[in-house]
Amino acid sequence: MNEKQKMRTRKLVLAAMFACLAFVLNTCVYFPSMAPFQHFVNVLAAVFLGPWYGCASAFLCGVLRMLSGRTIQAVAGAICGPVLGGWIYRKTRNLYLVFVGEVIGTGVCGAMLSYPLMKWFYGLDAQSPFYYIPFYTPSAVVGAAMGVAVLLILKRSGALQKLLAQLNGGETHEA
Repeated sequence: MNEKQKMRTRKLVLAAMFACLAFVLNTCVYFPSMAPFQHFVNVLAAVFLGPWYGCASAFLCGVLRMLSGRTIQAVAGAICGPVLGGWIYRKTRNLYLVFVGEVIGTGVCGAMLSYPLMKWFYGLDAQSPFYYIPFYTPSAVVGAAMGVAVLLILKRSGALQKLLAQLNGGETHEA
């Protein structure tokens, strides 16, 4: 197996682990109509995996949450945050901007994506594509803040650089 395949395998395994972590945390620590641990894990996935593997992780967790009784909002609300946060982190290497990407990606984009899906799949007409924004944003803020806090602790200890270098096959990135 060449180095590129090993790196891809590491990222796939970590994406699955992040999806499982988010699912378990969201199942065990329940807040009605909120999933802050999804956003917590999305921030970690955005930094460690990047936008596309982070999106895959969020999608997998959302599907698991749907299978356990949640609506399609579990998927729609989860996938935009790690894409935007991961893309911003890839361009800037700024942990605080990952927070912004997660909040805007989930709190605005994911909320607006949920509107047509809820209308189409469940027949719910909230009368406005902006309807879900006040419900998604607080959860995204709380979860993303927790994720950034963990990343800052890892950065301060020097572990973040080591983990990123190990995950990326020796490449170091300024975090």
